[in-house]
Amino acid sequence: MTSRLIPESRTRRLNDHDPVDGKYVLYWMRHSQRSEQNHALEFAVRRANDLGKPLLVGVGIGDDPSVRTERQMRFQLEGLHETVGALQRRNIAMVVRKESPIDVAMKLVGDACEVVCDRGYLRHDRRWVDRFQREANRPVWQIESNVIVPVEMASDDREYAARTIRSQLQEAAEKTLDELATTPVDNTADGLSVNGIDLDDLDSCVQSLDLDHTVAKCDEFDGGTSQARSRLNAFLSDSLDEYRDDISVIQPHCSMLSPYLHFGQISPLKVALEVRQAGANRESTADFIEELLVRRELAINFVYFDSDYDGLDCLPDWARKTLEKHESDPRPDHYTASELEDGQTDDPVWNAAMTEMRCRGYLHNHLRMYWGKRILGWTNTIQHAYRVTLDLNNKYFYDGNDPNSYANVAWVFGNHDRAFGERDVFGKVRTMSASGLDRKIDTDAYVRSIAERFAASKA
Repeated sequence: MTSRLIPESRTRRLNDHDPVDGKYVLYWMRHSQRSEQNHALEFAVRRANDLGKPLLVGVGIGDDPSVRTERQMRFQLEGLHETVGALQRRNIAMVVRKESPIDVAMKLVGDACEVVCDRGYLRHDRRWVDRFQREANRPVWQIESNVIVPVEMASDDREYAARTIRSQLQEAAEKTLDELATTPVDNTADGLSVNGIDLDDLDSCVQSLDLDHTVAKCDEFDGGTSQARSRLNAFLSDSLDEYRDDISVIQPHCSMLSPYLHFGQISPLKVALEVRQAGANRESTADFIEELLVRRELAINFVYFDSDYDGLDCLPDWARKTLEKHESDPRPDHYTASELEDGQTDDPVWNAAMTEMRCRGYLHNHLRMYWGKRILGWTNTIQHAYRVTLDLNNKYFYDGNDPNSYANVAWVFGNHDRAFGERDVFGKVRTMSASGLDRKIDTDAYVRSIAERFAASKA
C-alpha cells in the first residue's frame, strides 16, 4: 500500500527553536542518499511547502570516519551524482562539498528557516547531530528512513540475540511496511545560488580527497539507486527462489545489496516489500527477510545501545572471560597483521577470501564468518585479533563501517551468540574449522575460482 503518512515513530523534533526567516529549508543528507522512498526527504519537502520556501539538500564528504577509502568514496559519489540529477528534476537543489558533514551543515544552516536530517547510529554521527541541534538556533527535525522498524519502536534497550528481538521486529514491521508517496514540490529551487563541487568529473573529485587511495574501486560494483534497483530486480527474478539453499560462493544466490543499503541508496522498506510481493517460495522469502529485518536491525540496536560497539567491552561477560582464560593457549599458527592483509597464511581458503576482499570488496556470508574466526585463532591477543579483524573489514568492504560491520566482528568473539563446548584458544566461543566449511561449500572450487579471477591483482 502506498501512503502519504510519515509515522510519528520515524519523526523526532530535536530542539524547541522557532523557524526563522531564511532562504530555504535545509535537508542535511547523511544516511538516506536517495531521491525516492526517503521519509526524511519527503518530510523536508512538506516543511518547505508549509513555509513557502525552496528545499536545499546539503551533503559533506570530507573527513568522514564512515568513508575512508577511494573504493568507498567512489561508490558513494556515483550514488550522489545520480541523486543530484533526480532531485533537480523535482525542483530541489542539492549541494555536495568536500568539507566534513558537520561543517557543511553548520555553514548552510545560516540561511535556513529550519533543518531536517536523517538518522545515523554510530558515535560520530550522534555527536554531530547533538552538536548541530544545540547550535543551529532554528528547528531541527530528525527523520528515520534507513530501517524497516524505527530503532526505539523495536526495543528500548540492547538486545543480546536475534531471538530476543525477532518477534518485536516482525510485529512492528506489519505496521511500517508501506510504500511512501512522493510529495509535489511547491517552490522551485532554481533561484538558489549555493556553491558545491562538480560531480561530473568523479575521478578528479576522488583523487583530490584525503583517502586511502591504495583501496581502489572494483569494476563489479557501481553506486547509485538505479544500480541498486537493477540488482534487486535480478535477484527477484533469478535468485530469490534459491536463496534458502544458497551454498555456492562462486555463483551465489545473493542480492548483493548490502553496499547500497549501507549508503542509503535504496530503501530497506522498498526491498522488503518487493521481496514479499515477488511470489517466491515461502522459506527463501522468510530467510531473506530474516537477514534484512532481524539481523540488520539487531546490528543497529547493538551500536545504538552499546557505545563500546567497536571493542572488547561490548562482549557478554561469558565470552570475554572465556577468551581471556584461553589467551595464553599455544596457537598452532601465528601471523602478523601485514601477513594477514596480504593473504600470506598456510590456509588457501582463507587466503582466497582475503584476496576477494581486497580485489572485490565483497565476501559471501559463509566466508565472512570463517575469515573472522580464523583471525581469532591466529593472533596472540584477543585485543589485537579484534582490532585487525575490524580494521580489515572496514578498509576493504564496500559496506565497511556499517552497524553490521561492528556486529559481525563482535559475533566472531561471541556477541549475539551462546556458549559452546570449551576448546583451546576459543574457550566457549563458537569455532569454524576448515572441515566445517568444506561441508557447506566446495572450497577447492572456490580457491581455483579466486585464483583465476584475480590472478593479475593477487598480492
